[in-house]
Amino acid sequence: MRWVVLDAPLDSSGAGRGEERAPAALRRAGLLDAVATDDGGRVDEARLRDPIRDPASGVIGADGLRRAGEAITARVAALIADGRRPLVLGGDCAILPGICRALPPATELWFVDAHPDFLDGVTSPTGEAADMDLSVVTGHGPVAIGPDGALLDPSRVHLLGHRPATDESSRVEAARIDPAIHQVPAAELLRRGAGTVGVTLAAGGDGPAWLHLDLDAVDPRDLPAVTYPEPDGLRWPDLIALVTPLARADRLLGMSVADLNADEDPDGRHTRRVVEVLAEVLAG
Repeated sequence: MRWVVLDAPLDSSGAGRGEERAPAALRRAGLLDAVATDDGGRVDEARLRDPIRDPASGVIGADGLRRAGEAITARVAALIADGRRPLVLGGDCAILPGICRALPPATELWFVDAHPDFLDGVTSPTGEAADMDLSVVTGHGPVAIGPDGALLDPSRVHLLGHRPATDESSRVEAARIDPAIHQVPAAELLRRGAGTVGVTLAAGGDGPAWLHLDLDAVDPRDLPAVTYPEPDGLRWPDLIALVTPLARADRLLGMSVADLNADEDPDGRHTRRVVEVLAEVLAG
């Protein structure tokens, strides 16, 4: 099944940060040729120009987020229905609820991220929907931007590569995570072997799957061009070992890539490295 690239340049801060420019930067760095993909264009509605935190929901730009999510859902659903495999380029992780609305409820989610993204409009220190996307899709997020219920079964969600709680906000977030979610933090993933974890997940389930990659899962020694870097993460070889079997699984419906901050990469070298990595893991 051939990949098709779809840009969803949503930055949930509403301030037009560098995540919004990431899809265009990846294209300029040669992603379409490197991965031999088709071009699915851009979700024009996937932009937010409202940095105000809604006092009722605690979420920045809730109305705009709903519109962006609906547009992402429509485009991803159409591609999957047409037998295509979407490669959705964010933006930040706020693209995930829109994607998950397009997926069958029995879809397995492989969620690779430095953060659990399990806050809500009350507990998030920023109000950015990228703080709470996994909570939304598993039925624990603010209904202002998500459904009243889960989009995906939490027991079919695998949270991979996240870092331990280090402050009050991250401790609150860790305590909110649905206990049905399977967690393999970064330290455990490295101890078990990233490739072993990836192969086991790819082969061990049934039904469709979606792979979501937040690039801040990569250690900032290798990729500092993200908005919220976390130490003690996966080095590039670890990430490649983990993601390659997932990205090549026959049951994979598609993949999303989020949180490259193009403004933090003025000479483009980190963007080019991301393209090289994606070309390697998707080559099969």
